[in-house]
Amino acid sequence: MDAGDRLPIRGGETLASAMKQERRWRSHLPKSSASLASQSSKAPLIMVFLSCLAWLYVAGRLWQDAENRLLLSDLLHKNSGNIPKILTVEDKLLNLGCKEIARKTVEAEMDLTLAKSQGYLRGNVSSSEKKLLAVIGVYTGFGSHLIRSIFRGSWMPRGDALRKLEEKGVVIRFVIGRSANRGDSLDRNIDEENRRTKDFLILESHEEAAEELPRKAKFFFSAAIESWNADFYVKVDDNINLDLDGLIEILESRRDGHGLYMGCMKSGVVISEEGKLWYEPEWWKFGDTKSYFRHAAGSLIILSKNLAQYISINSASLMTYAHDDTSVGSWMMGLDATYVDDDRLCCSSSRQEKVCSP
Repeated sequence: MDAGDRLPIRGGETLASAMKQERRWRSHLPKSSASLASQSSKAPLIMVFLSCLAWLYVAGRLWQDAENRLLLSDLLHKNSGNIPKILTVEDKLLNLGCKEIARKTVEAEMDLTLAKSQGYLRGNVSSSEKKLLAVIGVYTGFGSHLIRSIFRGSWMPRGDALRKLEEKGVVIRFVIGRSANRGDSLDRNIDEENRRTKDFLILESHEEAAEELPRKAKFFFSAAIESWNADFYVKVDDNINLDLDGLIEILESRRDGHGLYMGCMKSGVVISEEGKLWYEPEWWKFGDTKSYFRHAAGSLIILSKNLAQYISINSASLMTYAHDDTSVGSWMMGLDATYVDDDRLCCSSSRQEKVCSP
């Protein structure tokens, strides 16, 4: 209500009587006017209240932010000494000990390589406790029954004599694989013959075939190493006659040797024309001269124990060529082997003291 709308105070009226008159006057005003007057008096109070709330909110946020900044400042101050510096890759490897581990790994790999080159692995124990002089494997085939019978009646002992020879340190076995048709009459005939004579080394994992002779060498040396503990392992073809006493004498004289690769050493021309006898499919690997490296002739090959063990250990990765003698020779090239070229081991030699003949 404006000042002009108020009732004038007459002279002689008290303030109290004036206020009573004003209340009576207001009671006669329209209700809308009274409501407007009431609302206009409440608006400032509401604005003041909202302003207080806004001030309290802003002040609280500022106080909270200040507290957070103070906390972060304290944490940074406490951890300032623990902040890691920027490390190089070399520093990280050194801190983790990787350099030392890498060095030990290289040393272990070198030791393992040396062990393999010497033909043995730590903890490799032969199944035979007694150390034999030699294991002689005579290659044979399914159609060589007559030849085996001749051998048993000539240079090769049989029955009790074969057992007594083993007691003296020499084991002799005919070496043969399995038929391509496992369990057929060929396999059954060999099994039956072996039950009677007990003089076979049957290579269960090898398939007997002329083109598989190089792989047969790997299977023979591996199986012989696993079955017998001997100083020498000898591969003999079944197309030669053997002077067993003469061979034993040679082996006895070399018994203290290590890494011996013995035989009638030769090289020879590599046959590169397909269809010719002794064709070598890998001829291009032997250089422009097409000449084989030095190797023991296939009729008689002698390896000392560590070399035979090397073949057994690494058989899965050893390369084979067309012929077993060149394959064995290639396996020896990278080793610290002692080549023994003894013409007494040359079956076609004219020397009287030779230990084999066609």
